[in-house]
Amino acid sequence: MKKLFTLIAWLTAAMLVFSACADTSAKDGSIKITDMVGREITLDGYADKIVALQPSDCEILYSIGAGSALVGRGEYCNYPAEIADVPAVQSGSETNIEQIIALAPDVVIMSKMSQSPEQVEALENAGIPVFMSDVQDIAGIYVAIEKLGLIAGKQDEAASVISDMKAAFDDIRVKSQVQSTYKTVYFETSPLEWGLWTTGTGTFMQEIADLLGVKNIFDDVSGWVQVSAEQVIDRNPDYIVTTAMYFGTGMQPDEEVKSRDGWGGISAIANNNVFNANSDELTIPSVRLVLGAQALYNFIYGN
Repeated sequence: MKKLFTLIAWLTAAMLVFSACADTSAKDGSIKITDMVGREITLDGYADKIVALQPSDCEILYSIGAGSALVGRGEYCNYPAEIADVPAVQSGSETNIEQIIALAPDVVIMSKMSQSPEQVEALENAGIPVFMSDVQDIAGIYVAIEKLGLIAGKQDEAASVISDMKAAFDDIRVKSQVQSTYKTVYFETSPLEWGLWTTGTGTFMQEIADLLGVKNIFDDVSGWVQVSAEQVIDRNPDYIVTTAMYFGTGMQPDEEVKSRDGWGGISAIANNNVFNANSDELTIPSVRLVLGAQALYNFIYGN
């Protein structure tokens, strides 16, 4: 059954990438492209000036060699290091439309999750095309890479990045099948002080669990959900993976997890199997997800 699910996932990825290839370039140099929420946009040509508001999209642009096209970035975009030289604009629910317009971009890359239809409309009313990104799974990452490659005129580079990612994931999958522990994992994407959140089916973190041959203790729910400490204790994971960030004071995130009242009997804590993952590598749906998966492989299998 697991092999069937894996086959379905990769067939879905192939179909989505094929869909991305349906975007077209006209004889006059213009480009028609359907974004990730089904909206068709037209660009005069490959974009030389791009504003991207999400860390994932900025990372993708750099990975395909289009970082130099960025004239503006969302304030939380911090990778790679040279992106610090790109002017930052206020993003999220308080996206500053005036700042973006002043940069005169050829296109703005926005996120369905973080930006509103009203913000999109304001930019389009100013004559600036908006590409909406919406990535929930690994197949969606490939689609985002493909489409941003077309926007920036980096199709060959995008195809190479996708190929490398698939090869890396395949390598991790094969190694995990040989060593699979058939144990369970709990992904904590928000720490106790802010309310426990985790990931279920239909997410790239669930796919990483499947890739590694471990069972997500919350694979009976969908998407990103809030859970209780009692649920985690009752489900008794063999591994705990926290993506909390350390800000230089207090306990490290993994130590904080181990110190929680009532959690000492959880197998993961009793056996010292709590992992403080690099948050950006495991929670941002972009090229570095491969690094996050490899780090988890090393944690679980010890090599």
